[in-house]
Amino acid sequence: MNTIDKLAALRQLMREHGLAAYIVPGNDPHASEYMASHWCEMQWISGFNGESGTVVVTLDRALLWTDSRYYLQAGIELKDSTIELMRESDIDCPSIIDWLAENVNGTIGLNPEMFSVNDYMAWHTRLPLLCSIDLIRPLWKEGRPAIPQDKLYPYSADFAGETVESKLVRIRLQMKKMKADAMIISALDEIAWLLNIRGNDVEYNPVVISYVVLEHDSCTLFIDAGKMDTVAQNYLDFNNISVLPYESVFDYIRNLNGAILFDGSRVNEALYEAISDQCTKINGKSPVLVDKARKNSVELEGERIAMRQDGVALTRFFKWLEQEAFADGKTQTEWDLMEKLHEFRARGENFVEESFGTIAGYKGNGAIVHYAATKDNCAEVKPEGMLLLDSGGQYLDGTTDITRTVWLGGAIPEQAKRDYTYVLKGHIALAAVRFPRGTRGNQLDALAKQYMWQAGITFGHGTGHGVGHFLGCHEGPQNVRTDNNPTPLEIGHIVSDEPGIYRTGEWGIRTENLITVIPAAPTAAATTDDQWFAFETLTLCFYDTSLIDYSLMTQEEIEWLNAYHQRVYDEVAPLLNADEAEWLEAKCRPLTIRL
Repeated sequence: MNTIDKLAALRQLMREHGLAAYIVPGNDPHASEYMASHWCEMQWISGFNGESGTVVVTLDRALLWTDSRYYLQAGIELKDSTIELMRESDIDCPSIIDWLAENVNGTIGLNPEMFSVNDYMAWHTRLPLLCSIDLIRPLWKEGRPAIPQDKLYPYSADFAGETVESKLVRIRLQMKKMKADAMIISALDEIAWLLNIRGNDVEYNPVVISYVVLEHDSCTLFIDAGKMDTVAQNYLDFNNISVLPYESVFDYIRNLNGAILFDGSRVNEALYEAISDQCTKINGKSPVLVDKARKNSVELEGERIAMRQDGVALTRFFKWLEQEAFADGKTQTEWDLMEKLHEFRARGENFVEESFGTIAGYKGNGAIVHYAATKDNCAEVKPEGMLLLDSGGQYLDGTTDITRTVWLGGAIPEQAKRDYTYVLKGHIALAAVRFPRGTRGNQLDALAKQYMWQAGITFGHGTGHGVGHFLGCHEGPQNVRTDNNPTPLEIGHIVSDEPGIYRTGEWGIRTENLITVIPAAPTAAATTDDQWFAFETLTLCFYDTSLIDYSLMTQEEIEWLNAYHQRVYDEVAPLLNADEAEWLEAKCRPLTIRL
């Protein structure tokens, strides 16, 4: 069926069930950022292949909401589909709820597996005539990808730093404090962390598609049998983890008694609807989410090991880019650079895969924040102008995420130097800050933006996101951004530090390291006994100092930069050959303010 045929078939089912509208979001049942193709229902019904979007189908109209990253793509892919593009990043674009409230008079259907409890409640407040029903499953039969059947594998406590037994004891204690008899866990990264398991079910994320119900005397993993082998079964048996079929989680929940804990921002509405009305329902932040974010000493040391491996790969890549990529008239594309960087990373010990799709944005493409080159649609890169490279790796030791912006050749515009320096100064300001316990990320956000703000410049993305340990490159609950996140930064939290400036059609500049919260001694001038925190920079890669406008730099910033570069050299050079180490030494030489 083409898109028009699919919409016609959906409308026929809507009529049969008395629905005035049906919603198809770009979600999966596990609140995943990246999801298995089995759940790409929004893409299937619309023909739009962007990662973010929601389709609303009425009996006479179809509309797709997506953000500005995908306007061009959506305009092309929705052509002749009869689906109208709703540009949700535009100020005058109504929200989906507002549009439905204004234009639909009747019952609205949606699949409750694709909506979190909290989102469903918010929709139900404005749209009381909601009906939980899955109309895509009966339509999408032919060609629908199966749920991945890759095998679950144990993740050694040598890497995780804590046994499953220890984690279960700790989480059960927190359940007891919350007066819960059972907890439903559906987020794949939480399950992977809690049970020390990993898998290959979702691109860039080493997770296993499953559910968990944790009780005080049992732990049950709901998973397809095809994902289990003898090693996995023996591991789970050893840790007293029961195994039941994936789809049986709903019946299991229906038979639970007592008080049931769930995180309404991550557990889907269908699981919530399975809880008996006789049970007490506790909607609270998942203690697994909170504990997972606090990296232990083994995890942090693993991150440092992964960063050294990453530093080696990046050094070799940038040396190749400078000395070989364009030699003898060779040509390169953004895709070529992405593949070359993968080649260097893949040589690293314990490398598994990228932690997200590499962004190689040449010149104006770098100004597209979530730009994604493909083999068939990418720019030719020449030895001139600006290149933004945002990439990361998944190692058994940890997860990396780094952005560097480099100049490939030719005269550097003064504006480019100023932009780069504003970004670098904000990046250093956040990395070097000291702050008292209880400080939240939004209280630090302006530090990274202050210099560009003074120049009348800002950026729309977050300054910093949480990062997992051989898990998701983006995790919570901590972050650094303008939004008022109530989560304070704690010892062991890892966040990114990535301010940026983007000039449409010219260049994008972003500088990103991963940093972790560590204790900091109070100063001699301290007036209270507050506990003080600071950041340790984990990432190990030089900056392109040719782009610095030294007239904007302070002595303290130069000293920070010199100390960082010395550390990069000290930790990465021993893993390089002599020629590579000599090249890196030149990139890391001490700087002085040039007036």
